Amino acid sequence: MESVYILLNCDLGSEVDIINELTKIPEVKEVRGTYGIYDIFVKLEADSTQVLENVITHKIRRIPKIRSTVTLTPILSQGGR
Repeated sequence: MESVYILLNCDLGSEVDIINELTKIPEVKEVRGTYGIYDIFVKLEADSTQVLENVITHKIRRIPKIRSTVTLTPILSQGGR
């Protein structure tokens, strides 16, 4: 199982709508609104990195009112709980 984390910036006031859209994507395993520089945190899991890339490119980044994304790929040999 492959996983990545995504940090999202979105238009002011659109967080709840975007979170609702994200929960409809099966690969989204966790989604939370956050305080600070980023507005939303997302955890994705899928069987391959190719599936994850497809979800990010063709589903998440096309949700209206998302301004930017930062994708974090974990280093499996460091940490892991």
